[in-house]
Amino acid sequence: MPTLTDLIDEGRRQAEICNACRYCEGYCSVFPALHRLRAFSDGDVTQLANLCHNCRGCYYACQYTAPHEFDLNLPRALAEVRQESWKAHAWPKGFARLFDHSGLVMSVGLVLGFAVLFALAQALRPADGAGFYAYMSHGLMVAIFTPAFLLPLAALAVSLRGYWRTVGDGPLRWTDIAAAIGSAGRMRNLAGGHGDGCNFEDEDRFSQARRHFHQATLYGFLLCFASTTSGVVLHYGFGIEAPYGLFSAPKLLGVPGGVLLCIGTAGLAWLKTKADPNLGAPALWGGEMAFILLLFFVSASGLALYAATGTSAVSWLLALHLGAVLTFFLVTPYSKMAHGFYRMAALTKEASARPKGQRTL
Repeated sequence: MPTLTDLIDEGRRQAEICNACRYCEGYCSVFPALHRLRAFSDGDVTQLANLCHNCRGCYYACQYTAPHEFDLNLPRALAEVRQESWKAHAWPKGFARLFDHSGLVMSVGLVLGFAVLFALAQALRPADGAGFYAYMSHGLMVAIFTPAFLLPLAALAVSLRGYWRTVGDGPLRWTDIAAAIGSAGRMRNLAGGHGDGCNFEDEDRFSQARRHFHQATLYGFLLCFASTTSGVVLHYGFGIEAPYGLFSAPKLLGVPGGVLLCIGTAGLAWLKTKADPNLGAPALWGGEMAFILLLFFVSASGLALYAATGTSAVSWLLALHLGAVLTFFLVTPYSKMAHGFYRMAALTKEASARPKGQRTL
């Protein structure tokens, strides 16, 4: 198996050829960054890899792909560097590769294992609880999920600090962070160089499908997070405890968020089955698909749980949903979820490197 050094060397070889050709100038954020350089350090190649959204437009436009002797496949070269860079910076390193090659088995095992534990914990439920708290106490949920949420964030913070040092360090400016957020929110780099979309799932046919499914996933996730946050504010800030009605903030945010998340993840899984795995990191296809399916199950089980309110199905659906959410939190630093954090860091770094007046991504 190639090491990260081997993969960076291959990425550097291809970047040097692309820098000489410049046919793909303007395709996405990768090429302005690439064309500013004359030599490529390991950090430069790592930064380019994390700027790449794997839209594959450059591959289908390239005249130097196989059978040409240059044998360029920049999307794959950058995808492999990108994936290995996450593993190199992951903390603790012992967990870095657990999700790569057995992600589906690992996810199913963890979800079912945690679900059994949550089902058993229902024996400790309070006698006077309402809603979900009739099955599991609020205190127990807080005791489990607070560290399960905070510890992965701490692990990601350590990982991102290592990445930032690798790609050249430098100050963090609010204007650069804002530019990165704007680019991520629009998914601009999935729109292709001319706004026609990317070539992810159907060779040289342009499509906006991947961009739209990514947006549904992103905004669905943010709405679900806002729903949970609003519940915390209502509970601790105003003393208003769950269950909440349909026209409350948690439900008005959470139900549309869950629907969007289901649509986005199902769409991304479908596109992944249609795309050529050799233009990404083929060895990690299974782990990536496992994460998408896990996120789909988190949202689908949450919606099912809400629909089952007042029925006997709540008991086992709650255990399954909480098992899925806990699994999602714990694998976040080592699964495809990490790409969102690294992508934001890469976009922030790119905004800071652009000349003044050109920092909009």
